[in-house]
Parts: sequence; C-alpha cells; structure tokens
Amino acid sequence: MKEPEISEDCIQMYFKVKAPITQFLGRAHLCRAQLCAPQSEENEEFENCVTQYMKAINFAKGEPRYYFLVFNASVLYWNMVRPFLKPGYHHLVIPSLSQIITVLNQTEEEDKEWRAELMLELLECYLQAGRKEDATKFCLTAAPFVRTQVPHKYRQMFSTMVRYEVLDDLMLREDKQQSIILSITYHINSLKAILLLFELGRLCLTLKNEPIASDCLQYLKKMETEDTGKLLEMEGLECELDALRLGSKLKMYLRGAVEEQLLIIKRMDNILQRAIRLGNPTTIHVLCTAQWNICLPLLQHNLRHHLRKPLTNIAEILEKVDSLMILLRCQVHMEMAYIEQDDDRVEPAIEHMQKAMRLDSLGIYRDKIKITYRRLQLGTMLYQSPDRPEDKATMAIEQAKKATPKDSARKKRAILVNAGLALAPDTFQIVLDSENESKVSIGKIKGRFTYLCAKARHHILSVDKAAGHLRRLGYENDKDRIVIWAELAKVAWQQDVWDVCRTASRFCLLYDNVKAKRSTKLKRGRKKKVIEGSMSDWAPSDMAMHKQMPPDLLRKIAKVLFISAEATVHLLRSEGVQLNNQAIPPEDLSQHPAGYVPEPPESNSEWITYRTWIENLSQYAMNNWMRAAEIGQELGESWIVQNAVVYVLNHNRHLILAGRQKELVESLFHFLSIIKIVGYTEDSVMLVMLCNALARGLIMSWIPTQTPEKSKKNVRPTLVHGPLESSTLSDIRAAVEVCEFALNLTNGNVPEDIVPTNVRQHLIATWVKAKQLLQQQIGQRLGTDEQSTNEDISSVTRVLVALEMYSCNGLGLMDFTVPPLVQVVKMASECNWSDHLVELQTLTRLTHFAYMAHDHEVTMACSQNATQMGLKHLRSFEPSNAKLAAEMLCMVSCIQGRSIMENLKGRKQLRLAAAKAFVESARFGGLANSNSLVMMAARHYWNTWLPLLSSPANRKKAKASLQRIISIINKTENKKQVPQGHMLGC
Repeated sequence: MKEPEISEDCIQMYFKVKAPITQFLGRAHLCRAQLCAPQSEENEEFENCVTQYMKAINFAKGEPRYYFLVFNASVLYWNMVRPFLKPGYHHLVIPSLSQIITVLNQTEEEDKEWRAELMLELLECYLQAGRKEDATKFCLTAAPFVRTQVPHKYRQMFSTMVRYEVLDDLMLREDKQQSIILSITYHINSLKAILLLFELGRLCLTLKNEPIASDCLQYLKKMETEDTGKLLEMEGLECELDALRLGSKLKMYLRGAVEEQLLIIKRMDNILQRAIRLGNPTTIHVLCTAQWNICLPLLQHNLRHHLRKPLTNIAEILEKVDSLMILLRCQVHMEMAYIEQDDDRVEPAIEHMQKAMRLDSLGIYRDKIKITYRRLQLGTMLYQSPDRPEDKATMAIEQAKKATPKDSARKKRAILVNAGLALAPDTFQIVLDSENESKVSIGKIKGRFTYLCAKARHHILSVDKAAGHLRRLGYENDKDRIVIWAELAKVAWQQDVWDVCRTASRFCLLYDNVKAKRSTKLKRGRKKKVIEGSMSDWAPSDMAMHKQMPPDLLRKIAKVLFISAEATVHLLRSEGVQLNNQAIPPEDLSQHPAGYVPEPPESNSEWITYRTWIENLSQYAMNNWMRAAEIGQELGESWIVQNAVVYVLNHNRHLILAGRQKELVESLFHFLSIIKIVGYTEDSVMLVMLCNALARGLIMSWIPTQTPEKSKKNVRPTLVHGPLESSTLSDIRAAVEVCEFALNLTNGNVPEDIVPTNVRQHLIATWVKAKQLLQQQIGQRLGTDEQSTNEDISSVTRVLVALEMYSCNGLGLMDFTVPPLVQVVKMASECNWSDHLVELQTLTRLTHFAYMAHDHEVTMACSQNATQMGLKHLRSFEPSNAKLAAEMLCMVSCIQGRSIMENLKGRKQLRLAAAKAFVESARFGGLANSNSLVMMAARHYWNTWLPLLSSPANRKKAKASLQRIISIINKTENKKQVPQGHMLGC
C-alpha cells in the first residue's frame, strides 16, 4: 500500500514484544530489509539491508518447513541488489550472494533454474571484480550442476568461461581432463545451430569480416524458426551487415553514403519498435547495441543532428527496462547532450548530462562530463558574471560559438580576446600583440631590412613572455585550463581569427611539460640537431608530471599541436614564405647615388635575424607535428600519428614536387620509426607515400645530374661503377630497406593493405633506382625477396620493375640485366590491371622502349594495343586523368608514325599510314589541350607528306587531313598552356 511509515512502526512494535519464534519472525526480517533498502550506492546502507536478509535466511535454513522463506528472501534480495550489478560495485554483492547460493544448495531448492541463474550472476560478479581465482574455484562445482540440471543455461556459462579464459584454468586444476572434454562435447551437441550462427555472425561484424558474416546471415535465413525475437535479431544482423558494407564509402565521404546510412538507421529503429512491443529484454538489448554500432560513424559534429530520434529511442528503451548496460546508456546520454547543445537546447542537454553523470559508475568520463556540465550551466547564467576566470573564459567562448556569418570579424575577435584575457590577464595581450605591426618600433636609422628585423625581434620577445604566465600561475586548475585554451584555439581556428588562434595555442602548449629544453636523438648516427618537441631529453620531474596527464588531455594537446602548426603555416604564408622555404630578400626600390655597391643580404645582420626567425617558424610547425606523433605513440593511438604524417606530407608537397625531399629526411625517419611501433590503421596509401618521400630524400643527393643534350656531344659520360663511400652506402641501403618495407607490406598478402597501382608505381621506381645506385642487380623474379600470394599484384609489379630497369639503363650508372622486351610485353598483356591509366602508361612506355630498340614489330603491336585500350577508357577517366591519357595517346601515335617512316623501304602506302598516325597524334594533342604536342605532330605530318606534294593528286589527298590539323592548331593555339610532364621517363 506504499505506507513505509506505518510499516516501520509495526515492525518496531513486533520486535519490542517477545513474540513466539515462528515464520513471522523471518517475515519481519524480510519486511525490515525492504524498508531499509538502499536508495543509492552507499556501502553502509547496502550492508545494513543485506544483514536483515541474512538474518531471515539463517533463521529459515534450520527448519525444513521454513525453507520457502529462504527462496522468498533470495528473490527479494535479488530485486534489491540488481542496481549494484554495474561496473565498480560487483565486489559488494559477492559475499552475500555466495552465502545465499550456499544456503539454497543446502536446502536443495527445487527451482533449479533459479539456482543456476544466481550461479551465473555470481560467476559474472567474480570476473567483473577481477577475482579470477575465486571464479575458477566456483566453476568446479557450479559448472557440473548447471550442465546436468539446467542444460539450456550451460551455453551462457560456457561462453562466459571461454571469454574470461576460466576454462583454461579449470583444465589445469581438474585431475581428469576427460570431464572437461566431455562437457565441451555435450555443450556443442546441445546447442542449437541458430544460436551459434548468431554469435558467429556478431563476432564477424566486430572483426569486420563481411564474407563470413554474410554467410551466417544466409544460413540463418534458410532455417525455419517461429521465435519472433530471433527473427527480429536476424533483421538487425542484416542491418549491421549493410552498415559494414557501407563503411568504406562513409570513410571516403562519397556522395549519398550518409543518406544510405540514415536509411539503415531508420530500418533498425522500426525493428527496435517491434521488439519493444514484443517485450523480450534480451532482444531489446541486442537490437539497442546494434543500433548504437550503426550510429557510431555519424557521431560527428556536422552529422550527429540526424541521430536525435534513434538515440532518444535507445535511451528511453534502456531506461524503461532499467538496463544494466550502464556504459552504453552513459555514452548515449552524453551524445544526446551534445546534440541538444548544438541546437542551443540547454535544459535538455543538462538533463542528459546529469543522467550520464549518474550512470558513469567507474568515472571513465568523469572529467569530460564535469567540464561539459559546467559549460552548460554557465550557458543558463544570463544576467550574472561568474567569479572564476575559467568560467568567464568559457562563457566568452560559448558566446563566440554562437556568432553568425553576418557578424563582423572584429566582433568575433573581440569576444575571443576577452576569453584569452580572462585566462591570462597578465600576458595574453602581450603575446597577442606580437603580430601587431603597429607595435613594432624601428628606431631612427632605417635600412633596407630594418623593419623586417624589428618585426622579427618584436615577435620573439613578445612570445617569450608567455612562459612567465605559467610560472606565476603554477598548475592550478590545469586540467580545466588545458581544455579551455584548447577550445579557444579551436574556435579561433574555425572562425579564421588566426592571431588569437596562435596565441591560445601557445598558452595551451605550455602545459605540455615535455617541451622544456631538450634535443632529439636523430637516427642513424647523424649529427645532432636541436629540435623542440622530441622525447630524448626529458627531465625526471617533467616525466613524472607528464605521466599524470590523462589520455583525454593528451589527445587535446595533440589536436592543439595540429592547429598550432597549421596556424604557423598561415603566418609564414602571410610573410610570403612557404613552409621550410627560405625567405627571399625584398627588392631594393630606394634611390642610390652613382657608384653605389649594394650589400649582399647574406652579410646583413638584420636580414639574417629576419631569415632565422622565418626558419624557426618553419621548425616550430614541424616540431608540433612531431610532438603530436610522439603523443600518439605514447597513447598507442595510430590515428594521431597518421594525421601528423598527412599534415607534414601535404604542407611540404612543394618540396616533394621540387625534388627537395632530402630536407625532410630526419623528420620522415622519425615518423616512420613511430609508425613501426604503433602500427597504422586502414591508411596504407599514407604509409607508402611517406616511405617513398623518405627513400627519395635518401638517394636524391647520389643521383648524378644529367648532362644537357647540347653539351653531350663533346662530353664523355661518367660511369659510376667504383666502390661507394660508407656514408653514401648507408643512405642508399636505408632507402632500399624503407622501400622494401613498404613494398612487402602492400604486396597483397594482407587485403586491407593493398594500395592503388599508381601509388605503388612511384615506390617501385624509387626502389629500382636505389638498387642501381647500390650496384645490385635485380633477380629474375623482378621483385623483392618476400613473395606475394596475390598473383595480380605480383604480375603487375614484375612489369613495372622491368620498365623501371629499362628506364634506368644508359644513364652512366650500372646497367641492369633486363628481360627481353618481347617477354615484358607478353607479361603486360597477361596482367589483370586494376588501374587503366597505369596500364596505358605501361603500353606507352613499352612502345617507346621498342622504338628506341628499333624493334618495329613490337613498336607497332604495343602502339596499337595502347590506342585501342586508351580509346576504350578515355571517356571514363576523370578530367585530369583524361588529359594525361590524351597526352600518352598523342605520344604513342607519334612514335607509331615515326617507326613506320623509319621502315618505309620505298613503300608509298606505308608513308600514308604514317601520315594518318600523325593526324591521330595531333587529334590527341588537341584533346590534351597541348599546343606543343599538336605542333610536334603537325611537323612530323608535314615532313611525311613533303616528298609527295609535288603531285596534284597527292596534294588533293592531303587536303582533308591538312585542314583537320590546321583546325586542331587553331583550337589549341590561344588556350592557356600548362607545363607538360614527362610521362615516359626517358
């Protein structure tokens, strides 16, 4: 009747009088236990309640006629203790639950399924509390009971024992292993195939093994079952499988992928609603977990608003059934809070965070929830200003986030500056003014570089003031301040307020203790170079303090390092300098008297100061990326390392294109060593590009410069066959090792590591060149020592290696022993090419090499194959690739015509065929929008027809084709030309 006060009075009156010892004494203890049931997870309340239950059980177990009270007490106890069956509280349940199971066994309770259920829960409590030894001892008696008396429960117990590796301990402890073998056999024979298929299918989804998961689903569909819950789980499994298939499209941000994922989520939501009507808790939990897994890829800032309804349904369903999936419920409520916050719905967001706070029993998300919850609370303070500077800064940042595109840049900047001033009123403005040109003082004497020097000194002196802020403040509220500084840097970066972004980043990175004075140990015994941001010279105190920083804060630091580096690159560009490039002296526009001799900039101290400042900015950006990679290594999270590598490769692309990879060797070696430690995930292309850039940088200095064509006549080629210096050998050997590491990794033995052929092609070219410099012949297998099980990749690799060997011969270095060209052509024709552009390039190069070898038959065969293949796929290429394909087809047709002309032997019909080939060459040059290629084809065409033009009949024949070439020339003449690349490598 829900009158606890009256019940309490009655119980007290009963115990005051000396009543006879009957069943009512046990009932009184049970009533008292229910009255003092804990309302929270406080240990004292729980122990008091358990004591009352145990009094009732101990009273009843002594008399068989009162055994029913033992059963009743166990049921009431279970209802009370259920909220404690969550992470962090299992250890409280173990003593009392083990006693109750013992008493139920002593009284030989007839409800064996109930006893088995409690045994399973006790086993789970032991394992969750980390008491594996006790769990093993308990299984020695519990497992036989469940196996013989409640066989349909044994599957669950067996699964738990295998998952926690308790089964191995049992096999060691039992005198006779035969009993375990029999139990396994019995277990497997008693299982329904449908349950095994469900478990195997879910395991394959977790491991992202799509083929086997699909097979499991097909077998499940063939099985006849009337269990509605299993039918719903089958539909949920199909949705998860569809989401797994769509995963690669989502990662590549392909158009329509998000819409397809949302359709799967909608289907899953409908299935979940049907499961609610069914009312089966197991099915509900399975489908809620599946829905959460499908939603995970869309939990991004710009996409999560689509998930309001499905996540709300998950949260409400799990709350309604009082689910013990505490961690999942906590994560769902946190994401719901972020979604509500994005829409400025502060009150609902606060409610979700409060629920997440209550569900976070292990404190996994304590700091994250606390910070977000405080931020939401500050959002409700409309007419009052908080006292704490951290809260003031947070309020300003939240105000800045609400800025609209219509708001002026000055307004956005003013709000962000207020946040910085709240956190560091002593130095923030000083550091911010480091980029304020109005604060630069140049003095009375003004020279050519005076202003640049003053600007550099002003920036250096102002930025150095930041360190004093942390020395004065100490590490008070350091966790909160790291998050706030990081948020300020991020918002400023998003709103393009670059000076505030750079300043906030510097203050945030002050908390990265390991960035104190230290140097890096460079690889391979090279000369040491001071690099800020390495891990080689950590002071012991710094190491101790740094280890205390939680992983989530280290991730924040890594993200700020990325932002800081990118913002520094922006500052360099504002100075007219690209990353890792040297500053160019400005032109001297001032007037000077006659006889004036300008001072070279290299000897001017002011210019040296400015140039050094620019170099230090580049080094600062590179150090930030390297430090972020080191944090990724420390956390064991490869995505941080991979992001750092991508940033470095993208921002140094101009160096790579210019062949200046040597300047990046030290940094790239550092990144590769970290990747080898932490591994990489699903980004083999990045790894191959890193290895290729590094290997190129190692060998670039040792590749002889080619003699210009004009001076080749009187210059004897220098042959490099003698022994190389040890330093040269070490560089080239390192390059070969790096190339072979990447080649072996992407040879197809691991399907996930396969990279596009055009990416692997560049690495093969570098490897062949390094082998030539090392004066090592390549074996007949035309590949690395490690063999591939993927024949398609192996065959393509052999062809590409052979082509590179042909390209490297005749350049004054060691010549490779190459396979016959006819053999290479046959190998190419037998390949299964996945990239048609690379296939066309291969045929083009084969045509060129055959022509240079004066092999007319092979030249004609290769050129015809290239033309046919190119025309077949020309329209399917992307615009940039289509242009390259047209260039190659132009070269192929031109080579075909030239080969015909060299093998005329007086046959006029062949001359006409050559002219036709040159017309085709001009046509393809026009498609490539290359005036130079068109004019080259036109010149060959004219020279081909010239001996025949004396005849009126021949002039009449040449008229149509000549008009066509003139038309192509006119179309391409006035178009802007792009410098053409050398596709043949000759």
